[in-house]
Amino acid sequence: MGRPLFYEILEKPATSCIIGICCAIWFYIQKKHIGYSHVGLSYETAIEGHHWRIITSAFSHISILHLVFNMSALWSLGIVEKLGHLGLGVEYYLQYSLVMVVLSGLLVLGMYHILIQRFKLEYFRRVTAVGYSCVVFGWMTILSVKQPSSKLDLFGFLSLPISFAPFESLIFTSIIVPQASFLGHLSGIIVGYAIAWGLIHGMNNFWAVSMLGWIAVVFIFSLKRSGAYDFNFLEIESVTDPSLPSVRFLGSGNGRTLQMSALPVAGTELV
Repeated sequence: MGRPLFYEILEKPATSCIIGICCAIWFYIQKKHIGYSHVGLSYETAIEGHHWRIITSAFSHISILHLVFNMSALWSLGIVEKLGHLGLGVEYYLQYSLVMVVLSGLLVLGMYHILIQRFKLEYFRRVTAVGYSCVVFGWMTILSVKQPSSKLDLFGFLSLPISFAPFESLIFTSIIVPQASFLGHLSGIIVGYAIAWGLIHGMNNFWAVSMLGWIAVVFIFSLKRSGAYDFNFLEIESVTDPSLPSVRFLGSGNGRTLQMSALPVAGTELV
């Protein structure tokens, strides 16, 4: 007889929290009838300044089957939190999950850019991706390098050798679910190998918190500038140089204006 779920949750606190967040977001999306176009990431929305979608797309799922598949795989991959003796553990898991959310999103956009600009494949301009699969595939890849003897359990009955799981799952999902984002999954694998091989390293709590702070700043300002959400306390207005925005925090009395460099503005898929 297996261990009670309660003890499993205690041993995988970060994984449990992320699964809870994704499920809560899915419930909210269903209740508010939110679609791919509202939260998904595409090349077209990115160049329009919707940089916040890198975050919302990663944690959003529209289909219940998509959510169940990703969360089932993520639960199995939560074993990373128990591998502190291999240099992994809870802190490592949280730090590099954050890295994978951001870098895999940026990598997907880079791939879209090459396909559109170099190969003139305009189809990829409006392809919209959602889902946590980029991080799921990243952790599959890291475990395949760090702990190749592990197994990936899906739905409680399907078990795959972790050493082959990234590419097995990449091919399987592409065949079974044609809408699955091959590039999104591939970006997770690439970032996963970069982390596992030490090409991306040095993350600690200080850098993770700093990175999280900058993500929050970019998230809020891109929401405001794109018009997706109106923050009443924040006003962005042009100054003498139109390429530089002025940021004003509104309140009682005179506000302060900060000049800062502007960020460059350079189908549906499940990730």
